[in-house]
Parts: sequence; C-alpha cells; structure tokens
Amino acid sequence: MKKLLIVAAVLLLSGTAQAAQDPEAVFTRACGACHNGQLPTAPKRGDKAAWEPRLAKGSAALVQSVTNGLGAMPARGLCMDCSAEDYQAVIELMSE
Repeated sequence: MKKLLIVAAVLLLSGTAQAAQDPEAVFTRACGACHNGQLPTAPKRGDKAAWEPRLAKGSAALVQSVTNGLGAMPARGLCMDCSAEDYQAVIELMSE
C-alpha cells in the first residue's frame, strides 16, 4: 500500500506543471504597467502581430527572456515570486 501511494504521488507530480498564480492577477500586478501600451517596445496584450515573432522563438526562450530581462524589461518582469509556469501562463494570456 505504501508503495502504491508513493507511485501515485510521483505520477501526480510528474504531470504537466500548472501555473501557481492566476495569470490575470499576475498581469495586472506585474506586467500591465508596460504591456498595456505605456511602453512602446513592450508588445501590447492581445496584439497578435507584435507577439508572432516572439512566439516563433519558442516558449523556453520567452520564459528565459522574462527571467533574465531583455531590453527595457527588468529581470523577472517585476514578478519576483513567479515560477517559469507562471511566466508561461501570462505570456499565453498576453499573446491571445
């Protein structure tokens, strides 16, 4: 029984990682100041044409850019408690 519980726990944890935070809340708190159009170099939320070349780089590259900072964007994109999964979820939200 103990082994079964361990196997079940491992299977649950090995599934797809989910964002720990609500992407809309993260956007409002940390991303919206620049990605609502106030900073011309930041792709605006929902601007598919602006997001297209960025998305072409791949998810991992975008998350790395947020984590390390890029251009005018500071490291971690002003979300110091975000995980890679949180960043990915917010990127998806902004690029829709």
